Formats: sequence, C-alpha cells, structure tokens
Amino acid sequence: MQFDHVWHGGSVATLASGGAAFGLIENGAVAAKNGRIAYVGPAAGLPKGWTAAAETRLDGRLVTPGLIDCHTHLVYGGSRANEFEMRLNGASYEDIARAGGGIVSTVKATRGADEKELIRQSLPRLDRLIAEGVTTIEIKSGYGLDTETEKRMLRAARMLTGERQIDVVTSYLGAHAMPPGATDKDAYVAEVCAAIPQIARENLADAVDAFCEGIAFSTEQTARVFKAAQAAGLKVKLHADQLSNLHGAKLAADFGALSADHLEYTDEEGAAAMAKTGTVAVLLPGAFYVLREKQLPPVEALRKHGVHIAIATDCNPGTSPITSLLLTMNMASTLFRLTVEESLAGVTREAARALGRLGEIGTLEAGKYCDLAIWDVDRPAELVYRIGFNPLWKRVWRGQ
Repeated sequence: MQFDHVWHGGSVATLASGGAAFGLIENGAVAAKNGRIAYVGPAAGLPKGWTAAAETRLDGRLVTPGLIDCHTHLVYGGSRANEFEMRLNGASYEDIARAGGGIVSTVKATRGADEKELIRQSLPRLDRLIAEGVTTIEIKSGYGLDTETEKRMLRAARMLTGERQIDVVTSYLGAHAMPPGATDKDAYVAEVCAAIPQIARENLADAVDAFCEGIAFSTEQTARVFKAAQAAGLKVKLHADQLSNLHGAKLAADFGALSADHLEYTDEEGAAAMAKTGTVAVLLPGAFYVLREKQLPPVEALRKHGVHIAIATDCNPGTSPITSLLLTMNMASTLFRLTVEESLAGVTREAARALGRLGEIGTLEAGKYCDLAIWDVDRPAELVYRIGFNPLWKRVWRGQ
C-alpha cells in the first residue's frame, strides 16, 4: 500500500476513548494519505509491502494528536501590561477604569486597527501556540462591541489560516460587555441579535458566544442571543458561572450548547444538565490564576455526572494573557487536580468535542485529519509535569 508519509518507532497516544490509558500504543505507527490518517496502530500491523513517499523514524518519541486551544480571544489590539503594573502598585479596578483602562482600552485599540494590523499583532501570540504543537485554535471576537469592528475581528481571525498552517474556528462574542458609553443593555442585545444573520451569511463565525454574568448579560438577554444564533443556523457556546451562579451552565445545556466555559460557580444541577445534552465543560485555569480566584470549578460533580472536560488558555489581554497550552495543562492539574490523562484529553479529544469537530480531529484514528504533535519525551506525564519546558520535536498539520 502506498502512503504519503509514515511515522514509526515510537509510542503513539491516540487519545481514543476506551482501551488503554491515553489510547497508548507502544512501538506504534501512523500513516498519512491525502492529509488524513490512513493507518494508526502497532508498527507490526502496517500493511504488508507498504511504501511511502516519506518515512520518519521516531526513535522512541511520543506522538499525540495535535493540540487544540478551544477558547481564546487571540485577536485584539493593544496591550494591558500597564494596567497589570498599576494593580501591583495598588490601583483598584475603578482607578484603572477611570484612567481609560480595562476592556475599554482594548476596545479602543481594536477599533483603531484594520485587519492587517490585527493580524500583525496577533501572529506572535499564534506563533507561540503553534510552537507548542497547536494545530487547531478557536478565536472569539468581543473587543469591538459594534458590528463593524466585530466583523473585522472575525475576518482577521479567518485570515490567519492564510498566514500559518493551522485550522481556525471562530465565535461571535458581541455579547461580551457593554460598549463604552452605552447604558441600555436590552438595546445593545438587540444590536447583537441583528448582527447575527449578517455574520452567518458572510460565514464569519462557526458559533455564537455570550458572557452570562452580573457584570455582563442576564440569562434572559443571553437566551435572546442564543435564539437569534439558532435561527441563523449557528451553534452556541457560553461564558458561564465564572463569578457567580446565574445557572449559566443549565442555560447553556437548555440550548444544546457545544460548551459552557469557566464554571467556577456551577452547581450540581448545572453539571447534571450539561451531562444530559453533551455540553462540554471548558475549564480555564489561566483566568483563575491571574484573577487569584478562590472558588474552584466543581470537578468532582462534573466527573460524577460524566461531563466531558476540556481545558484552554483563554488567551486574552486582561484576565489570561497566556500563550502556552503546556502551562495551561500544568495549571489544570495543579490548581484543579485534573489527572494527567484528563489534562491531555482536555487539549485534544475533549477540546475537539467542545468545538463540534471530534469527527475530524482530536484523536488519532483512521479517517481523521493527520494533525500530530511529536514530543521528545518518554511518557505523557512529561507534558503536564514540567513548567517552562517545551519538548515539541515536530508538528504535523494535515499530514505535512
């Protein structure tokens, strides 16, 4: 049988459900043809007489699916490093806001940047993630807070696929915060809902997201956004229960959301509802760390009810300026007590599930895209255990 590329002589962690931990195959092999996996399994099981245009000997290295960062705000203008310094010097949130800081400063910088400039500022952040084996990334809008800028952010995110070999999934997050100077939340929600059909027609977003919280939008306002999204044929996701329990997790489940994210204050009812609808819990330890939060997400309740758990960087300029999915895995295990397998599954299989892409990516199985991360380590625990250590040996996207 003729393959385009065969990798063999190492361990292959397929992350497929069931079977051995990590789906681990010792002395395994992966073969690609036309950008997809044509064979994965023991090297001894390769078809007799196989040939390949390219062959790579792994010399004992570990192969995993390419990593997936399923919750980011990667495209934005400006920086908030000065606010970080102000907080350390004793300034309050109100002090920073009065000085024109907070999300207002990011909105101003983003509105002032064209697509080319947004791409220029975003590429260094994207490159850091790619350098750690990320092959798929979700990018949200949410720093324009007007239809024109939100669409510009989404176009810039889509255009990143032309700059780098990576799959970009986009989410419209118009219901992120109130625009500067606006006071009528219901009126702004109406604007967000009116923009959704335009965004769907122009194929700018794969899903619609919202921030359901006391400082953002109510459950009723969020439901309006979700109904508009579903009417336009778009899936929904939700920033839920991060700062208080508004029962956002249950709301997300009621609408069949792909995921509910953050979840620090989610209760047992919310976890049970998510389990029934298959809504994925996306945990974001970076924001938990940066905000020095105390309320842990209900990991035991999520496990008890069988909720799928993903993790992501939440890369954003204010509350999670992180561009390392490896560090995020360590945080998830250290702060939230996820197991090594849960953390690795959280940035592969379950992250793919949170994006509605599990049929194409997230595990190493025949027929899926051949997105690989090849690591110069002996065992999967090395990827979660170390801090500030990047053992990526080779990243493969679509078999290349």
